[in-house]
Amino acid sequence: MTPRFLPAALACGVLFAAAAASAQSAPDGKQISIQGANGAPACITCHGARGEGNPAAGFPQLAGIGAKYLDEQLEAMANGSRVSPIMAATARALDPAQRAAVASYYAGLPSPLDTDRLAATAMALAKPADTGAWLATRGAWDKNVPACNQCHGPGGIGVGANFPSLAGQPAAYIASQLRAWQQGQRPPGPLALMPAVATRLTDAEIDAVSAYYAGLPKAADLLAAQANPATGAK
Repeated sequence: MTPRFLPAALACGVLFAAAAASAQSAPDGKQISIQGANGAPACITCHGARGEGNPAAGFPQLAGIGAKYLDEQLEAMANGSRVSPIMAATARALDPAQRAAVASYYAGLPSPLDTDRLAATAMALAKPADTGAWLATRGAWDKNVPACNQCHGPGGIGVGANFPSLAGQPAAYIASQLRAWQQGQRPPGPLALMPAVATRLTDAEIDAVSAYYAGLPKAADLLAAQANPATGAK
């Protein structure tokens, strides 16, 4: 190699070394989810190997939830603006880059939800006596409560970066979060919508709409089977 090419070669070497060092130092969201980090336990302990959650224990599904939303929630739990006795220590143990890596990892996992079937449930006519379905699809306009689906999408499939999916989340988890907004234990979110909604719901209404969304995937499968018996059960 002639000397006149040496500076370029050195420059390339420096850039390669810098890129390699950056790659090595970047947190691995999947590894953190499996092994934990900085004394924090592995995420899969509560949220499942595929981010599917644990309905029986009330731990929510994370797979397919937007990275921005997940990162904001981890930050809120770390700084205490979202009160979470279970998650606070874990969120604080992770540094911002690690929280972002974990959020990105779970956002990239395939959601277990059948969004087409779930969206189709929004077309079913709810009866006023079915409080959960009525609140989800129609709202309670007599007390300025919009339909949950207006923000969270038809069938609670989630919309954009700020409105996560609700379908299939544990009823106990949804209810606990609505009550957290009632008590000022979660950041208000976009336009401070959720505290305004939650404070206008009764305990019975919270339980009803939480149970509705928790059971919606099974209800969606049943609706599909009724509409097309030949393929609905697949």
